[in-house]
Amino acid sequence: MSDSDHQTLSTVDGNTFVAMCLARAGVDRMFGVVGIPVTSLANRSVGLGIRFIAFHNEQSAGYAASAYGYLTGRPGILLTVSGPGCVHGLAGLSNATVNTWPMVLISGSSDQKEMGRGDFQELDQIEAVKPFSKYSAKATDITKIPSCVFSVLDWAISGRPGGCYLDLPTDVLHQTISDTEAHKLIDDAESCRNKELIAKPIVQHSEIEKAAALLRKAERPLIVFGKGAAFSRAENALKNLVERTGIPFLPTPMGKGLLPDNHELAATAARSLAIGKCDVALIVGARLNWLLHFGEPPKWSKDVKFILVDVDKEEIELRKPCLGLVGDATKVVEMIHKEIKDDPFCLGKSHPWVEALSKKSKENVSKMEAQLAKDVVPFNFMTPMRIIRDAILQLGSPAPIVVSEGANTMDVGRSVLVQTEPRTRLDAGTWGTMGVGLGYCIAAAVASPERLVVAVEGDSGFGFSAMEVETLVRYQLPVVVIVFNNGGVYGGDRRNPEEITGPYKEDPAPTSFVPGASYHLLIEAFGGKGYLVGTPDELKSALTESFSARKPAVINVTIDPYAGAESGRMQHKN
Repeated sequence: MSDSDHQTLSTVDGNTFVAMCLARAGVDRMFGVVGIPVTSLANRSVGLGIRFIAFHNEQSAGYAASAYGYLTGRPGILLTVSGPGCVHGLAGLSNATVNTWPMVLISGSSDQKEMGRGDFQELDQIEAVKPFSKYSAKATDITKIPSCVFSVLDWAISGRPGGCYLDLPTDVLHQTISDTEAHKLIDDAESCRNKELIAKPIVQHSEIEKAAALLRKAERPLIVFGKGAAFSRAENALKNLVERTGIPFLPTPMGKGLLPDNHELAATAARSLAIGKCDVALIVGARLNWLLHFGEPPKWSKDVKFILVDVDKEEIELRKPCLGLVGDATKVVEMIHKEIKDDPFCLGKSHPWVEALSKKSKENVSKMEAQLAKDVVPFNFMTPMRIIRDAILQLGSPAPIVVSEGANTMDVGRSVLVQTEPRTRLDAGTWGTMGVGLGYCIAAAVASPERLVVAVEGDSGFGFSAMEVETLVRYQLPVVVIVFNNGGVYGGDRRNPEEITGPYKEDPAPTSFVPGASYHLLIEAFGGKGYLVGTPDELKSALTESFSARKPAVINVTIDPYAGAESGRMQHKN
């Protein structure tokens, strides 16, 4: 071997060095869209054992990375090119930050010496990501790469999880150092990682005593938990607390499944009564934002006492609860359970509060089941949703991960579909984001390969990311996408005759799509399986076949275009 060959083998460039740092940090999956200057980084990462899932669009890849962070508890990684690639990636980064999920956006950027001169895809990306990033780092030299990589990964999971950004200039990716120096720099950076950054705050015992006392003295206590509790893996702790105390519980939409929806103390079907009449509410890993009506009248009693458990002190200071407990959801709930266990109490099935919620739940479930029992053809939303619910429940454990997206489709699905296991529901989340569907499906399939993934989507929601069905086929992911096709947003043209006027009145309505669109043929173009269904028997057959095959499929469900309604904020009529 010549000296020049030996030198080439013993040096690493910036692309390889980034991949080495990611692998050392335990990163095992990456999502993205490659191109100049990051294609080599993707290839080097794959060579070091990191699975790269290549998308058509950075927006969908970013949604996948954000959901992967939620499902695994480790930062989801999104790789993009510079300029427009980074901007497209902001959709996923902002989604992660708003939902408080750990994610890192890694983007290539312009050559540093060309900045300000109109370089290829030039953008001040550090400035662009500021509103959406907890922490950003720019590797200005190849020697800075390890500390930058480790810092963004650590910041993503510190305190309240969220999105972080790593900027990799083109010139840095092309710099080289010796293999020996590379390993030394990684070792040094790893030894200097800020362990305090990812340490969880410790709650004082006196505060736990106060929480236990408030619950013990309450006449109508309620436990509310959200996706923060799901992220913390608080299901066992919550189960122990609920079943020891007999306190009814209410999950937020993505908290569903931490305890089974069919648990006897579940108050979901009596939500309005539960939040309207409770006198003490223990809120675990859920924010008192629009999803919980800000914790204010008229939905909540003006006298309700909130015990707010949150990993972020600022959240508690913002909401000003009766009692705030800053800490990890699982640990805090375990501490409350231990405190109550030493001086136990249990409401019991005959307790007036438990009886009232149980009675109201049964009434509301009975009303809904009466609606669901009817086979309505052409399909409304309820009939196919019931058939899908029953098909999913028949699969048993491990339960599929359900991805729910759309307006009417998501609203009806939230009431009808049953979650029995933790982290098996992904939906539009805190921001009400449309377009997350296929990205979430891919993240779920990659994060939990033992589970089937079932998306239940409106045709509008599906359209945002429909091209990613090719990604499903390319990686042969076990994902069945069910599209509720009612011809548009909310259901096509809903205008009154007097609204149809002006020079462009012959144009389709802003809410309309092509009637009878053949969405099922889209996946068949790539070798997947498509189904067109319009009757209960056709839908049952398609579900049985596709669930059994565990291969990429799209089921195009024809829905009566007049069956839907405009949807925005969550409407709870129970």
